[in-house]
Amino acid sequence: MSLAGEERRKRILEMLGMKGKVNVNDLAQQFEVTTETIRRDLDELEKDNKLKKVYGGAVRLKAEIEPAYNEREIIHAEEKRAIGVLAASLIEDNDVLVIDEGSTAMQIIHHLEDKHNLTILVCSIPTLTLLLDYQKNGVYDGRTIFIGGEVNPKHLRVSGPISEKMMEDFYVNKSFVSVDGVSLENGLTGFDYERALFTRKLIQCSQSTIVVADSSKIGKRTVAKIADLSDVDYVVSNSEPPTGWDEVLQDRGVTWLN
Repeated sequence: MSLAGEERRKRILEMLGMKGKVNVNDLAQQFEVTTETIRRDLDELEKDNKLKKVYGGAVRLKAEIEPAYNEREIIHAEEKRAIGVLAASLIEDNDVLVIDEGSTAMQIIHHLEDKHNLTILVCSIPTLTLLLDYQKNGVYDGRTIFIGGEVNPKHLRVSGPISEKMMEDFYVNKSFVSVDGVSLENGLTGFDYERALFTRKLIQCSQSTIVVADSSKIGKRTVAKIADLSDVDYVVSNSEPPTGWDEVLQDRGVTWLN
């Protein structure tokens, strides 16, 4: 039963979904191809983040879940701080901004002391608290607007229809958004569908969209699509774009800062 490569890889994923594991020799025999051909199929599927290769075959990927806020806060903390400094350099006096609930985007708040007359919309309770502390101490010069909506107790953020409706009344200069995956093929993705819809709304309401993402998010795809990469103006990261990305980023109008 010899099949074309695309159809064969589709069948391999179907078998993996049912069994949880596949064997190279068994697949080669079933599809009447060489073991080298099957290994190339598995290489390609692993590259697309659709399975994990193991000795003699492959296994189904374990479902990833979004860590709680207090866990996210300490993951790649040094990289996030560096991204916050660079992202803050894009802010100008008199800007109207959205800074979303991501722990990377939150780092921007630490670097606003030389910015004046800002208006910042936030959807994260920790980000709101930090911003108000800086405002009270005279470090932050501007207005603060908290976006309403249903509160997620695990992630200390708001999202959902109420939040999306509120954003329809605002036009902002720049949105700083955190994502869980950035890839050429799949664009911007997140773990949570409701949050993905809200982030999409932030992008739609902004003149300019800046994605802040550490290197662990680059080349990765998660479950919920947020937007295409062409919807983004900047990606701010702690690393250079992967090999082969430069030309595509240029074609899609995306500036990469690191």
